[in-house]
Amino acid sequence: MTKTETAHLVADVFNTDFNHNLNYSTLGREILNTAEQHAEKRDFGLTQIRKSNQSWVLSRLTIEMNRMPHVFETYSIDTWIENIYRMFTNRNFCIKVSNSTDDSDPEVVGYARSVWALIDNDSRQPLDLTSLYGQTFEKWLYPENPCPIDGHSRIRPLSSYSSEVKYAIRYNDIDCNGHVNSVKYLEHICNLFNLEFYKQHRLKRIELAYVAESYFGDTLHFFMTEIEPLRYQIEIAKSSTADETPTTVVRSFVTFA
Repeated sequence: MTKTETAHLVADVFNTDFNHNLNYSTLGREILNTAEQHAEKRDFGLTQIRKSNQSWVLSRLTIEMNRMPHVFETYSIDTWIENIYRMFTNRNFCIKVSNSTDDSDPEVVGYARSVWALIDNDSRQPLDLTSLYGQTFEKWLYPENPCPIDGHSRIRPLSSYSSEVKYAIRYNDIDCNGHVNSVKYLEHICNLFNLEFYKQHRLKRIELAYVAESYFGDTLHFFMTEIEPLRYQIEIAKSSTADETPTTVVRSFVTFA
């Protein structure tokens, strides 16, 4: 078994947008699915860690695309583990589009970086990866395969904002762990921009820093400001009552071209 796992996919009509391009929420979901496939086949996926009452938690996700796969194009996602530290691990991704029937000359269209922590389900506290899975991880590390996009930015708290959007968390936002799915934040961020904007601009890079969890019954507050031309900082906060001060759950940078 190789150090890299590859998922082969098709940009079908139900997962492409009005520009006939794969939408970001589908890409984000398939990126995380590929990560789970990699972990599952190497004995540290959901099936294995559930036995110890543990869960993988996504801490950071950055996706940068030169272009999105077009409708009916076949694309693939490669994933590999760059490194492991005591409290987190770095996982990278490469997104390619097939230009031939035998996939002999794929076009690299983007990359993604992610940071994960392993937590105890009861305490919700991170666990020491090196002591629990150090030997299991060691043979799968692939640091010699670099990810060429810039690393995760440091996203400071938003001090001011030009717009606010509120959203009540609904059934389809909740995942099997009982909180809002990581990809749903990405989807809601994309929805902050209208179709006219997307007719003129392409989402090139999105960075998400996950700070806390939110749940059914919470209201999400999306605070946004343009920090430089076509680059936006977005902070997502949650509140459970109308008079509660919202607390941050996700910070994000979004860059268009």
